[in-house]
Amino acid sequence: MSSNSFFLKSSPHFRDGDSVPKIMYTVVIALAPAVAASVYYFRWRAAALYITCLAACLITEALFLKFRKKPMFSLWDGSAVITGLLLAMVLPPSIALDSAAIGGVVAIALGKQVFGGLGYNIFNPALVGRAFLQTAFPVAMTSWMPTAALKADLATFATPLGNLKFQDAVSQGTLSPLKDLFVGNVGGCMGETSALALLIGAAFLLYKRAIDWRIPAGITGTLIVFTGIFWLGAPDRYASPAFHLLAGGLLIGAFFMATDMVSSPVTPKATWIYAAGIGLVIGLIRLFGGFPEGVMYAILFMNTFVPLLNRFTRPRILGERRAP
Repeated sequence: MSSNSFFLKSSPHFRDGDSVPKIMYTVVIALAPAVAASVYYFRWRAAALYITCLAACLITEALFLKFRKKPMFSLWDGSAVITGLLLAMVLPPSIALDSAAIGGVVAIALGKQVFGGLGYNIFNPALVGRAFLQTAFPVAMTSWMPTAALKADLATFATPLGNLKFQDAVSQGTLSPLKDLFVGNVGGCMGETSALALLIGAAFLLYKRAIDWRIPAGITGTLIVFTGIFWLGAPDRYASPAFHLLAGGLLIGAFFMATDMVSSPVTPKATWIYAAGIGLVIGLIRLFGGFPEGVMYAILFMNTFVPLLNRFTRPRILGERRAP
């Protein structure tokens, strides 16, 4: 064979040991501390919600795969498991189990399979399920229960962000202590209350390089700057950036949802724009919007811009010239 011969081969040209199941179950392991914390604080209600959401997601996935005559491999690759876990974690522990099951069906059916399955969805499936439940069952999605360590009435119990938004907690000095926000002894969606548990899982993801660090850095950095400006200007009216970082779904959204490989950008420049947009929208909703929380809306909103961001930030091909 001549030394001038060339071998042409289609991509991928670089291979490593990663696979879809390996990446997915790495995320499952990273979620384990937050799952354990939610079961500790909300007991049997948390366990029942996890079982319900996981079962609904897996059954819906299996039915769609059978209907579309696709192999059942994706049923066990961990993607449906992550959707079920994340959906349960962003639900109030007091929600009815049948409503949670509906959310699981919608998350897989409308958030994933309707686009063609894993790799084709443009929105985070778990957030699609939660958005549907927020619209269909608004009262149930805003009814909160205290943790097992707190004694409060279900009807009057408020989350830290709800207390901040509707009861002027800053001026009254009734903000939840940062220590309680950090360990998780506060009300809220059951998987987002413990910042400590979420940060342990986030550190594991960053160590395994399973997520792009730019996304959580851009989201948290933008939110710190945005809320910090108003806090420094009127500390008696606005909560501190530390409160906004630890309260609500900021951490679970920044590290576990906005970083979804399918619905997040692929270029560094697009990633920074995407992350900054999420942080800005969260800040706008929390400070000036009608809802106390904005993580879900911010991520879904910026998901819609990902194809455009990828297109207009695509690196120029070596040797490419602009048309005259």
